[in-house]
Amino acid sequence: MSWFSSSQKSAFAPLAAATFLFNDYRTAPFWLLVRLYLGWQWLMAGWEKITGSGWVGAGAGQAVRGFLQGALAKASGPRPNVTSWYASFVQHVALPHAVLFSYVVTYGELLAGVALILGIFTGLAALGGVFMNFNYLLAGTVSTNPVLLFWGLLLILAWRTAGWLGLDFWVLPLVGRTKKSKEKPSTV
Repeated sequence: MSWFSSSQKSAFAPLAAATFLFNDYRTAPFWLLVRLYLGWQWLMAGWEKITGSGWVGAGAGQAVRGFLQGALAKASGPRPNVTSWYASFVQHVALPHAVLFSYVVTYGELLAGVALILGIFTGLAALGGVFMNFNYLLAGTVSTNPVLLFWGLLLILAWRTAGWLGLDFWVLPLVGRTKKSKEKPSTV
């Protein structure tokens, strides 16, 4: 005997699908692929900045200064690509501290990439990537940012399952966020 009618059961189908996708350890291989893709993108972006010029070391801040000035240029006209409040942030906070922002961006991308590839603190690494994507989009740069943002948001929702095939499996129980093998994410 069922407690719910067939129409009531179909109302719960999207919830069951979301529970399966974001909280079932059987989806861990899928999230591993997403993690590796995002991690590689962030790792390569950070590595290009470390090995290139104008981001770190001699001339640090030049590249980010150029990027930020480009964002300010997109804040004017009849249909600006950069909102006035973000342009104000760029002008009064980011540009005066371009060297600091240059290092933060470079090592933030690198750290997010390494953490996602290793599957350690996956949710936090994805959150860092999402934060950077939002800032790049607010600065008027589209590129691959919407795609990375989309997958990053999904990875945040699946943080526990996404790290199942990574270092999170061993690290998170040590910091008290999950229990290792006795409490797998639920199965549907």
